Amino acid sequence: MSACSGTVDDVGRADESESAEPRWLAGDHHVHSRFSVCWNRETDPPEPIVGGDAIYPIAMNTLMGRHYGLGWMVTTDHGGPGHSRVTREWAYPSLLRSRAVLPDVIQYHGLELNSPGGDHATLIVPYGPDEAEQLFNYEVAYDRNEIWPQDGSRNTTDLMVTVLTDMSQAAVPPIVIANHPSRSSRGRHDYGLYEPAELRTWNDSAPRVAIGFAGAPGHQAITLAPDGSQRADMPRGGYGAHPTRGGFDPMTAELGGLWDSLLGEGRRWWITANSDSHRHYTEQGGDFWPGEYSKTWIHAAPSPGQVFEALRGGRVFVSTGDLVNGLSMMLTIDGEANEVWPGDTVRVAPSAEISLTVTVTDPEAPNSAGRTPDLARLDIIVGHVEGPAMSRAADVNGSTRVAARFARKDMLVNGENLTVRSDLTLRGDTYVRLRGTNTGELEPEPDPMGEGPWDDLWFYSNPIFIEFGRREG
Repeated sequence: MSACSGTVDDVGRADESESAEPRWLAGDHHVHSRFSVCWNRETDPPEPIVGGDAIYPIAMNTLMGRHYGLGWMVTTDHGGPGHSRVTREWAYPSLLRSRAVLPDVIQYHGLELNSPGGDHATLIVPYGPDEAEQLFNYEVAYDRNEIWPQDGSRNTTDLMVTVLTDMSQAAVPPIVIANHPSRSSRGRHDYGLYEPAELRTWNDSAPRVAIGFAGAPGHQAITLAPDGSQRADMPRGGYGAHPTRGGFDPMTAELGGLWDSLLGEGRRWWITANSDSHRHYTEQGGDFWPGEYSKTWIHAAPSPGQVFEALRGGRVFVSTGDLVNGLSMMLTIDGEANEVWPGDTVRVAPSAEISLTVTVTDPEAPNSAGRTPDLARLDIIVGHVEGPAMSRAADVNGSTRVAARFARKDMLVNGENLTVRSDLTLRGDTYVRLRGTNTGELEPEPDPMGEGPWDDLWFYSNPIFIEFGRREG
C-alpha cells in the first residue's frame, strides 16, 4: 500500500479565529468516506476494496455538508483488518486535500471505532501536527477488528477501559461518542451491544473523553426510495426491533429513561445527531448528505480548538429537518438575569427564586426538502440530580417531568424568534433540558415502519445543571 500525496503543512488551515465571537455552528460527527472499505477475503490478510462500503470522497462529503449549512465535520471510516494503514496512508492525505480546497469548513480527523466490548463509536482527535499518528496509534492498538486473524481477544469492556484511560492522558484528549446506541436493542430494558452499566463504566473511566451518545442516529433516509417516495418496509435509522421515537434513539427520547438516569447522577453526558452517511438515498443508499437532515449545533467561535472543546463541554443542541437553528436562554435568579448555554452549571442559593426564558429560532427559509415546518410545541424538562444510582444497570429517573409545556399560541413570536418564560420551582440540585416538535405528540411515539422522516421532526438541547448552595459571585 503506497501513500497518497499530501503533507501536514496545512493541518491548521481552518479558520483559527480564537478571538471571534461564539455563534451556533452546525456540524456532523459521523460521516463515512470511500475509505470505509469492504474486504477481499480471498486474500490473507484481507485486502481493502476502496469504495466498497461508503462511496464518496472526503471532499465530496465536505462540499455537500457546506452546501447544507455545516461549519464543521468529522470523517469517521470503519476499521477492519489492518485498516489503520488505510486511515493513515490514504484517508488522511485526502482529508488534508479537502481542508485545502474547502478551508471554511472545520474538518476533524476521526474514526468509527469498533469499540472493545461494545458497538461503534465516533473517535475524534484534535487538530494538530500529530493528529495522523495519534489516530493511527489508537486504531492499531485498540480497534477490535484491526488484528488478523480476529480471535475475539479485543472484544472486552476491560480493554475499552484501558483505551479510555490511555486517551485521557493525552495533552488534549480525544472525544468518544457512542453511535446508534439502541440499534442492537431487542426492546425496552432488553439491551444489545450497549448496556447502561457499560456506558457508566466508559464515563467513569474518562469523563472528558467518553462524553455521550448519539441522540438522533443516522440512516434516516432508509425509509425513502430514490424518487423520494416512502418505503413501507423499512425502519427509521435501521432500528428494527426497538424503534426510534421521532427519529431519536429510545435512550434519549423516552422521558425519564436512560439519558435522564445518567443526568440524574450528575453525569455530564451529552447527546448529538449525525448522518452516518455512506450512500445517498437517491443512489440506492439509505442516507442523507451531511447536514441535509440532522444537525448538531455547537455554540463556539469558529476555530478547531474552540469547537472541539465546546462539543466536549456539551454546548450543543440538535435538530432534524431544520426545525430550529438557534437557541438562547436566560436564567433569572432573584431578579438578576444570567445568560446560560447548554452544558453550563449554575450555583444558586437555596431560597432563590428562579425563572427561565428561552428563545429559539424557527427559520422561515425552506429546509432541504423544500418545507417550512413550524415548531408546534416547546417543553421544559427537569429532573433531580441525586448522585450515583443504586444499580449500574439503572435506566429510569422517576423524578423527570415536563415542568412547562408551551403550544405555539403560548409563545411570543418576533419574526423567526419564539420566546417562552417559565418560573421554576425546584427542590435540590436539578438539570433542565429542552425539547420541541412540529407534531402534536405529547411524548415521542415509536416510529412506524416506513415513516417519512420529514413529517416527524424534533429538537433537543443538552441540559444546564442548577446546583443549590452558596451562590458564587
